[in-house]
Amino acid sequence: MGVQDPLTRREFLAGTLALGAAAIGASAFAEATPEKPADKPVAGYAGQSASAAGPLKVHPQNPRYFCDPDGRAVLLVGSHTWPNLVDMGPADPPPKFDFAAYLDFLEKHGHNFIRLWTWEPVVWTTKATRTQAAQTHNVAPLPYARTGPGLALDGKPKFDLKQYDAQYFERLRSRVAAARDRGIYVSVMLFEGWVTQFAPEAWKGHPFNAANNISGIDGDANGDGSAVEIHELVRPAVTAIQEAYVRKVVDTVNDLDNVLYEISNENHPPSTEWQYHMINFIHEYEKGRPKQHPVGMTFQYKGGSNKTLFDSPAEWVSPNPTADVPKGFNYRDNPPPADGRKVILSDTDHLWGIGGNTAWAWKSFLRGMNPIFMDPYDGAVLAPRADDKWNPVRRALGYALRYARRVDLAAMTPQEKLASTGYCLARAAKQGAEYLVYLPDGGKVTVDLSAAGGTLAVEWFNPATEKAVAAESVAGGAPRDLAAPFAGEAVLYLFDASARK
Repeated sequence: MGVQDPLTRREFLAGTLALGAAAIGASAFAEATPEKPADKPVAGYAGQSASAAGPLKVHPQNPRYFCDPDGRAVLLVGSHTWPNLVDMGPADPPPKFDFAAYLDFLEKHGHNFIRLWTWEPVVWTTKATRTQAAQTHNVAPLPYARTGPGLALDGKPKFDLKQYDAQYFERLRSRVAAARDRGIYVSVMLFEGWVTQFAPEAWKGHPFNAANNISGIDGDANGDGSAVEIHELVRPAVTAIQEAYVRKVVDTVNDLDNVLYEISNENHPPSTEWQYHMINFIHEYEKGRPKQHPVGMTFQYKGGSNKTLFDSPAEWVSPNPTADVPKGFNYRDNPPPADGRKVILSDTDHLWGIGGNTAWAWKSFLRGMNPIFMDPYDGAVLAPRADDKWNPVRRALGYALRYARRVDLAAMTPQEKLASTGYCLARAAKQGAEYLVYLPDGGKVTVDLSAAGGTLAVEWFNPATEKAVAAESVAGGAPRDLAAPFAGEAVLYLFDASARK
């Protein structure tokens, strides 16, 4: 949800609420070579993996990426949307989210990753803005059982925080498993921190409100009516309830290969120690379980620090565009090259809220990151049309994944100095050289091929027409000037064709 401008999020919600190519995608993403017809479509996504292999681990040689059990580097790309686990809408009960249609949508665009969203209050109301009236949001189901006795503030039975709603966990497991069968990895969100901070009176709908549960839990330690301190290590009884819930989630999905975890969406900066505690708690608990999965930490809004993410015990992180970013860089328009300290999932949710463009997708990919998109998709209300303005972003992510599956991704590193545009993911070597270069404005680019031996095949990809064009090969051993054969942004792929014979 919109880190930079929470108003954007409120307004939207108020209105609606690597080498694996040979086995996975080479046939669907056909190479354009001088021996094949030029200007051919880069067709279809029929090569999607039948099942998401895992559990993923940080790649030991190239920790910018995860790898599957066979050691193949895996690029994660995808579109995620708010009601994809917990139904959300102005009505009570909210409309059912069509998860099968959502998976069809992801497959159509060639995606392999989603964040699976959770929510904590049962109901909250966004503030009125200049363009939107105040809007109430109902969500269901939540993890805890509503057993009573007595009624909560919403007029329904109170929660028993030591009993769980079977429907929530059955849905969690079935949706993660369904995604796995489509070749899609899922990050299971455990907690959500934005609403508690920014939605007025959200605390009235929270199960940890003393008026809403029979378990003797009052999360509002300082009595200010917001209770953001439930996401701090303030009250051991609250933390114990949260730990039990985390154990329940892990027990529900631990045997599934396509699982990752996210501690909390956009929690407040004082949640740092609590989030670190939960990351370590999952790591320790999964030591005694059959499988171990990566855990992520996303940017803390408002006023957080990217340094906090990179200093964390998490395997993956999602940063903010400018917090603690080297001078001259930002994660929206000129991402700093990933250095392998963490796997970076560059998420438009924490960069724009609702935003992004094709340039962000390609730049992030070629700087060694895994780009994911906060998608204003709601299958019940906003099923994307053919002319939806976000379709180019969705398609760009799918094509980035296709290229990631064609190259030796484990051997590729961001090397911006090798291309005059500054966007180059490369394996610069005498044999088996590969270069992916992005030209934001098209035109000409100089690529330093000094480290490459022999002759390199040349392929140009046009994101606007989604076609690949073969060009005359070039010799390695020196910088070379190349010009895109079409106008507008372009992707250049250079590779040692002899290494593939």
